[in-house]
Amino acid sequence: MIFAIKTSILVIVLVLFTSVGKIEAEEYKIGAIFDDVNTNQEAALQEAVNEINENDDDIDLELIVEYIRRDNPYEASRATCHLLEQGVVGILGPLSEDNSNTVQSICDLKEIPHIEVRWDDYPVNGTLINLHPYPDTLTRTYYDLIVAWGWQNFVILYENNESLQRVGEIIKLFNPRKNRIVLRQLNPVKSGGNFRPVLKEVWKSGATHFLLDCSIEILEEVLKQAQQVGLMTDKHHFIITNLDLHTIELMPYQYSETNITGMRFVDPDNKDLTEKAEKIYKQALPIFTGYRLRLLEALTFDAVKMFAEALKASEPLVKPTNISCYNDNEKLRSGTTIVNEMKNLDYTGLTGPIKFDIKGYRTSFALHVFELMEGGQTIVGHWNNSKSPPLNISRLYTSNEDQGDADIRNKTFRVEITLTEPYGMRVESMQPVYGNDQYEGFVVDIIKELSAIRGFNYTFVVREDKKNGEYENKTGKWNGIIGDLIDENADLAICDLTITKDRAEVVDFTGPFMMLGVSILYKKPTKAPPSFFSFADPFAFEVWKLLIVSWVGVSLILFALGRISPTEWENPYPCIEEPEFLVNQLDLRNCVWFITGSIMQQGSEIELKSISTRMVAGMWWFFTLLMVSSYTANLAAFLTTEKPNPHFTNLHELVENADTIGIMVGAKDGGATETFFKSKWLADENSDFGKIYNLMVKDKKKLKVIDNQDGVAAARKGYFAFFMEDKSIEYEIQRKCDLHQVGDKLDEKGYGIAMRKNSTYRNSLSTAILLMQNSGKIDEFKRKWWEERKGGGQCPSDAENGDATPLNLKGVEGVFWVTIGGTILSFFLAMFETTLYCLKKSKRFRYSFFEALKEEIKFYFRQVTHPSKVDC
Repeated sequence: MIFAIKTSILVIVLVLFTSVGKIEAEEYKIGAIFDDVNTNQEAALQEAVNEINENDDDIDLELIVEYIRRDNPYEASRATCHLLEQGVVGILGPLSEDNSNTVQSICDLKEIPHIEVRWDDYPVNGTLINLHPYPDTLTRTYYDLIVAWGWQNFVILYENNESLQRVGEIIKLFNPRKNRIVLRQLNPVKSGGNFRPVLKEVWKSGATHFLLDCSIEILEEVLKQAQQVGLMTDKHHFIITNLDLHTIELMPYQYSETNITGMRFVDPDNKDLTEKAEKIYKQALPIFTGYRLRLLEALTFDAVKMFAEALKASEPLVKPTNISCYNDNEKLRSGTTIVNEMKNLDYTGLTGPIKFDIKGYRTSFALHVFELMEGGQTIVGHWNNSKSPPLNISRLYTSNEDQGDADIRNKTFRVEITLTEPYGMRVESMQPVYGNDQYEGFVVDIIKELSAIRGFNYTFVVREDKKNGEYENKTGKWNGIIGDLIDENADLAICDLTITKDRAEVVDFTGPFMMLGVSILYKKPTKAPPSFFSFADPFAFEVWKLLIVSWVGVSLILFALGRISPTEWENPYPCIEEPEFLVNQLDLRNCVWFITGSIMQQGSEIELKSISTRMVAGMWWFFTLLMVSSYTANLAAFLTTEKPNPHFTNLHELVENADTIGIMVGAKDGGATETFFKSKWLADENSDFGKIYNLMVKDKKKLKVIDNQDGVAAARKGYFAFFMEDKSIEYEIQRKCDLHQVGDKLDEKGYGIAMRKNSTYRNSLSTAILLMQNSGKIDEFKRKWWEERKGGGQCPSDAENGDATPLNLKGVEGVFWVTIGGTILSFFLAMFETTLYCLKKSKRFRYSFFEALKEEIKFYFRQVTHPSKVDC
């Protein structure tokens, strides 16, 4: 009973003591002016006030908030005066420069402490206390980091006038004769948020080192667009001046191996900071909440806590009073004391150590220097101007290749393949096989070799539908192998997977292990049989026409010269010195006969006597020597070769003849080849590529090619032109002798190993592929699967088939018929000549034609059976 009474008395005493302590705590009002909607800053301010009121028995703070518009000095002055009338002992904010200057002028006049947490390039002495680091000192940190990284030439990307002032101070620290510094503005207002033109410009210039200064509102978009234009590779280096870099989503860039360096005041992994961030953001995720806390909220929290410490130190002198802006004599007499107390404080808050110089500038502070690595944000150094040297880098660079090897060794990957010959196939074995031993082929050998080089393990996963992957507009997702990689159903993918721009935007590819291009697979044209006039093929029709013209023309010229030249006229009677007439052997019939005998390489009994006729004959013999030799040289080739009769020989002829001949065209549905023609169609519908795509769309209704083998089978049936990669065509025509490749490659691309975006092992695999190419290993695998295995080498090319073939009757049939025809024609000509002779004879001797013919026939037979003897 006595014990219970004593306990009750003790509790009552404690309650009274606590109540008295609370009653004795001084109450102060603190004002805040917000000209920007920032609920997080207001939450940080309120959390600081609540923490002071809960944990500090000496003072109580009451928060009074005013809301105004940006850059409106009138509203700023009105809000300030309204706060002074309520007896505030300090004012926090606002953030915009015009409003802040207005508030500052009134606070200086009334000696009210004015607390700022914004970047201010022209701070003024008075009652102002700014917890944001002094710009000149902050500039020095960027300079030290650039020097530490050894940059000589770099590009500065800035956003507005404020950031230009910051980077302008950096430029002054460099020697323009030794350092080349280029400035480019990222203006979100003029560009509408599209920074790609500027980023493409610096990408084309070949720049690799960038100092990026922009607001946190556009920083994430700038980085994303920089990645889109190709500025996020292992060759590029970024120093980002924004001290809130750690708060944005950096996961898309941490596996790109881009050298991204940033700085931060806060330590997101600090337990105390995480707890406060959790209260500010009201988010129960203590592991990650610290990475959401921005510098503005942290500075606001520290500013209120420091102000409360200064109030306690100045408490006996601080007498809150209501002040009117219109009475010049009304001032907060202890305001300057509070400001001086804040300047003299050594305080460590969420933003690290806080210390001011005699002017009230925060020139002493510490920064964490971090880099974005595969494991996330990694501290690589510290900057503290109270130390010498201020920058201390604690990490040395290592080569990307060493990092990649260490990262990939002993890992196990799920490697997705398709069963497409000769890239991936099931092993044909009488004995059961399991696991990776079930598969063989070109890409299977490549993975085995890569595994041996890099020391990783792998398990093959088969994509049964053989879809490489295309974007589906209906679902907004990728299907096929690309979709499996994105959905993390596979780690690597290797098959006849073409590296395309669209695919490279969503997954990463190694360097190509095989270069190739689109070409046309078509049934071999049937060889046309020799024509009746095959013997005339050595000369084109134009040559034959000119040859006939020359034959006739030279015959006429010889006839004319024979008539003109006196030497060609001779005495028929040598015994008579002056005969009544002369004869000339070069009549038209003899001239034609002489020219014909020459071209046939035969002689003639006609003897030319004059110089002019002999000159014509000599030139004709020279002409016939060359023509006959040329004809003879080509004759054997034309008689022994059967010429193919192709429907088309290139893409343009296919476009022109497809509808006329009835040729269908196609490519693998949804594959890279079809996408290639579609992109050409979008660029120019009237080009040959665009017309082919239109034919593909039309013919797909009749025959949809799901797999390459379907297209090959359709091509073997005839009248189907199948577009596929030339390396796959080469494989097929090694085994199917009725197919061939038409024309050259239509483009140039490559097959690569695909993996998820920003994979850390891309460079390691690419380097290993390069080693295999240099050693000839990939060529060895190609020769093995294209020419040696699975029936390769069955169809030698026409060039390899050099055996002479015997000349059959079909090749020389025309020669026989021409000879027979000429003989028959000569017989009819003889009959015609006889008929004319009999007509003349019947008229001369005045008896009938039949009697003359009968007499002539008797004469022929009499001369044959009983030749007459002529006495000399």
